[in-house]
Amino acid sequence: MAAPKPEEISHPPMDQLQGLEYCIDSNPSWGEAIALGFQHYILALGTAVMIPTFLVSLMGGTDNDKVRVVQTLLFVEGINTLLQTLFGTRLPTVIGGSWAFVVPIISIIQDSSLARIDDPHLRFLSTMRAIQGALIVASSVQIILGYSQLWAIFSRFFSPLGMVPVISLVGFGLFDRGFPVVGRCVEIGIPMLILFVAFSQYLRNVQTRQLPILERFALLISIIVIWAYAHLLTASGAYKHRPEVTQINCRTDRANLISSAPWIKIPYPLQWGAPTFDAGHAFGMMAAVLVSLIESTGAFKAAARLASATPPPAHVLSRGIGWQGIGILLDGLFGTVTGSTVSIENVGLIGTTRVGSRRVIQISAGFMIFFSILGKFGALFASIPFTIFAAAYCVFFGLVASVGLSFLQFTNMNSLRNLFITGVSMFLGLSIPGYFREYTAAALHGPAHTKAGWFNDFLNTIFSSSPTVALIVAVFLDNTLDYKDSALDRGMPWWAKFREFKGDSRNEEFYTLPFNLQRFFPPS
Repeated sequence: MAAPKPEEISHPPMDQLQGLEYCIDSNPSWGEAIALGFQHYILALGTAVMIPTFLVSLMGGTDNDKVRVVQTLLFVEGINTLLQTLFGTRLPTVIGGSWAFVVPIISIIQDSSLARIDDPHLRFLSTMRAIQGALIVASSVQIILGYSQLWAIFSRFFSPLGMVPVISLVGFGLFDRGFPVVGRCVEIGIPMLILFVAFSQYLRNVQTRQLPILERFALLISIIVIWAYAHLLTASGAYKHRPEVTQINCRTDRANLISSAPWIKIPYPLQWGAPTFDAGHAFGMMAAVLVSLIESTGAFKAAARLASATPPPAHVLSRGIGWQGIGILLDGLFGTVTGSTVSIENVGLIGTTRVGSRRVIQISAGFMIFFSILGKFGALFASIPFTIFAAAYCVFFGLVASVGLSFLQFTNMNSLRNLFITGVSMFLGLSIPGYFREYTAAALHGPAHTKAGWFNDFLNTIFSSSPTVALIVAVFLDNTLDYKDSALDRGMPWWAKFREFKGDSRNEEFYTLPFNLQRFFPPS
């Protein structure tokens, strides 16, 4: 066969990503779906354990408190994931805890009225109630923007070009959760990274009974192998004389979760007591809610592409944001110590398994609820060293970022205007949050450091988020810089048909509400 001539080589833009085995509404067998759902549950444990581990000790909580918070977070994650997949965007997305809320939460923890409480347990409860009150009030931002369709109206200013930096930095912006954490325990982090890439990519055609078992369950198999290896190192005394930081990140017996977890415990609203409300706390938390909204917008679009769906129409996207606001309200009522957002790592897992089935994600939500009630069993899986998850994040975050870059195929990248907007927004989206994080690490407070704590929290939260900075810069430049004459270069002719529900016949297949509810909520 003769080699093609250069002028014959072309890769036409494609509305839907090819190569998936199962898309949103096509399902694997029940046995395979349950195993895949369990794999998504295991992956969701990383963030669900890491955030409470970081925050509860600062609040004065004990290991028992940490376990209860982890259980509560997983329980509410399961509920929110079911709500989102049933009534929200209906995309196969896990709704998990968000790091975007850490800045205002730490500000609440350091509030003088709470920090001077001498009894650690009382300080923990008082701080938790203050966080709950702030989350309850701040959740109204997403609820209003979502259900009023204001976010749908704002999203009409988005173009494929403007979304590239936002979606890409949803992944790239989390680089500090990847290899820097792997580096804390390279003896288990590096083998995990190598093994997962080998199983999911190089050996993905290995089949058992016509099932590509290594591709489909690469994460689960890799975690089991490396977890056993890490336990062997721990039991053999390999870390006996190593520094405390190394032992915390490498040993399998330092989480103190199994011994502290109850056998059965059902989380319930207001379990920590009645929430307390403070206007300054709530205003700072609203910034985190806005960041969560923007990050989830990018993640929803990435999930749609990885699940071989069309981009979600404006009103579907807004509907999903409204339900995410309900999720943050539930976070506040139950006391999860943080708010909700789309789990980026679980979006990336769809790309490596090639299974974008909605049913799989709903099954994973069932596992979250089930194992959060059966505390001992859930704590066993939650005791996996976080370094193992961080190694997998190196793949998943990068994959989600590349999905954002794939939207460039609908734009003209021979345009200097487009090159300018893409490059500047991506660079500032990485550079500005990097500056805010470095400044905070050195000075122990953010660059915004005035007497108005709510103002500091708002600015420090907004500008510490890469997707948020990228959206501000990219959308502004894209809609002010020669925008009237650049519709074709921006990719608007391709994008326009996906703005409305009836603009593409495939939308009904992907995004119609179940149980015939669509007749009560007709698409706008």
